[in-house]
Amino acid sequence: MNIVCLDVEGVLVPEIWIEFSKASGIPELKRTTRDEPDYNKLMNWRLGILKEHGLGLKEIQATIAKIQPLEGAREFLDELRSVAQVILISDTFEQFASPLMEKLGRPTLFCNTLDVAEDGEITGFKMRIENSKLSTVKALQSIGYDTIAAGDSYNDLDMIRASRTGFLFRSTPKIIEDNPDLQAFEGYDEFLAAIKEELKK
Repeated sequence: MNIVCLDVEGVLVPEIWIEFSKASGIPELKRTTRDEPDYNKLMNWRLGILKEHGLGLKEIQATIAKIQPLEGAREFLDELRSVAQVILISDTFEQFASPLMEKLGRPTLFCNTLDVAEDGEITGFKMRIENSKLSTVKALQSIGYDTIAAGDSYNDLDMIRASRTGFLFRSTPKIIEDNPDLQAFEGYDEFLAAIKEELKK
């Protein structure tokens, strides 16, 4: 029994923080898990920048409302869900992801949540579980599933390597170079074909 586990940002939708960096004019916020492997460190740094600029959830959600899935992502996901069980596993937050999931046809998403004050300031964040992507894959395996995983960033590598098969999708040259044994794809058609081949095994 197979289940496909996909990262979200960079794979199906644009990176939310990069889009917000453009909208807010704060270039530092372009830093993502493609650049910083330590997610807690990255998020605490982001929250510090938001506080410094007096920005909160409302401003980020206004940017998210304008974000569309990557071209071809909805069709890719619909086709994949027609042949396999799919779970999206992301380090993003419920308050960010909900409108994007609507645009993707409401797939199953495992993510985290933000602590938000009454005035909209993001005061902290709660991770669903430590090492959430790897922990989720291992939990699925413990109940009888073979996992096929894919993502684009450093924080995806553990779940990719723990799975029966894993892929990189639209990753960085550095990550691809450092993981030469992982198949890396740029287009949805070839990516979908590779997953379908793996599902046959």
